[in-house]
Amino acid sequence: MNSKTRKIAGYVLSGLVTFVFVATGAMKFTGGEQNVQMAELVGGASTLHILGGLQIFFALLFWIPRTAVVGFLLMACYMAGAMATHLVIKESFVLQTGIETLIWVTGFVRFPELTQRLCPCNNCKQ
Repeated sequence: MNSKTRKIAGYVLSGLVTFVFVATGAMKFTGGEQNVQMAELVGGASTLHILGGLQIFFALLFWIPRTAVVGFLLMACYMAGAMATHLVIKESFVLQTGIETLIWVTGFVRFPELTQRLCPCNNCKQ
């Protein structure tokens, strides 16, 4: 993939990931009914606003070039926690896994240095 294509794909994927995080964060922050029900199920209704704010904050970090890698890692960790929570309450975590996969694909496209660090044997061609 050439540099221009990679850059465009990185921004498109970043926009999609950011949209998902900001939209779900805003629903939690404003107390959407489905989110409140889920939070009550796992005992975290009192922290729903904090979680929504964190999601929006992580998305913001992801868009600032100097903090983008930190935002990427925080979003990946957040989704891993969401997957674990759904697993514990015996609900499907397919959606969370899909979002987590999208975050990692976006990270590899947007930050080529991640591929170089995580696959130093040059088996992962850029």
